[in-house]
Amino acid sequence: MIKILIADDHAVVRQGLRQIVAADNQMTIVGEARNGGELLDLINGNPVDVIVLDISMPGRNGLETLKDIKRLYPNLPVIILSMYPADQYAVRVFKSGAAGYMTKESAPEELVQAIRKAHLGGKYISPQIAELLAEYVETKTLEAPHKSLSDREFEVFNLLASGKTVGQIADGLNLSVKTISTYRTRILEKMAMTTNAELTRYALDFKLL
Repeated sequence: MIKILIADDHAVVRQGLRQIVAADNQMTIVGEARNGGELLDLINGNPVDVIVLDISMPGRNGLETLKDIKRLYPNLPVIILSMYPADQYAVRVFKSGAAGYMTKESAPEELVQAIRKAHLGGKYISPQIAELLAEYVETKTLEAPHKSLSDREFEVFNLLASGKTVGQIADGLNLSVKTISTYRTRILEKMAMTTNAELTRYALDFKLL
């Protein structure tokens, strides 16, 4: 029996994951968390084989939580579940040690396949992600300006580029307006830009939106 922990701040998503896993008699969910802190507590108190982790959560996001898990439990496979297209986060996720990257539009059987592969010590890489990883190796896209952003800065960059205000981002991430304003300043400096409109244009040019 493959023991799974799930982490997502939306109850409806956790319920959906439970239904997917319940349809397979070789898997079971042994716990669920709403954020990174709860997840780390659950890992510490439960025998677990695979983690399914949402990339966007309040407080410490999925990427930060992934790094915490790989530091504390380097052999524990983590599959990242995301609402974002693969070309936004896939390379970062795999560089941080994930065993798979799935969008929330993925078919249920694809998630089951990913869990099985991760449990056996492999990495689930879809054809689309394989192409992205190959492009990264061949063209060294890390040199693109947005690749210099930290994981949190990249998250805030995407939200700013999509038209969110500093206040809206602060509310969504459970951070202060001052903190988000500081991130915005750093992002603009690293990107050599001065306005949110420039961030939006850049995101559109690089197909990040």
